[in-house]
Amino acid sequence: MKIINIPLALLLGAAALPAAAAEISTHVLDLARGVGGTAVPVTLSKRDAGGAWVPVGTGQTDANGRVRSFDDAKAFGTGTYRLQFDMTRYPDASATPFFPEITLTFTVADAAAHYHVPVVVSPYGYSTYRGN
Repeated sequence: MKIINIPLALLLGAAALPAAAAEISTHVLDLARGVGGTAVPVTLSKRDAGGAWVPVGTGQTDANGRVRSFDDAKAFGTGTYRLQFDMTRYPDASATPFFPEITLTFTVADAAAHYHVPVVVSPYGYSTYRGN
């Protein structure tokens, strides 16, 4: 029988590792202007067992139109999520949004994956996809 010495610090560090959890990010791309949509408030919610939407994170798009993480890089479990974009807060004063709110609903199936869910906007339409 071979005895292996494993440092205590290594054992304690391994025990402190969190369970795998998904990361969620988003991006607003302004197709008409060719830039990221800045200063757009975004709310991330998760559907609970009863079917109600529970807010789990908030953010605001940065100068490049991105929300890189929600509430201090919080990680999320599997389930159904939705992103709500408040387009009335878009800083372009000449734009009166036809879609004042954009809501995207998606499923997190892999708790170890990164989910980047961008929205491409134009004055009278929007599109989305799973990015990377």
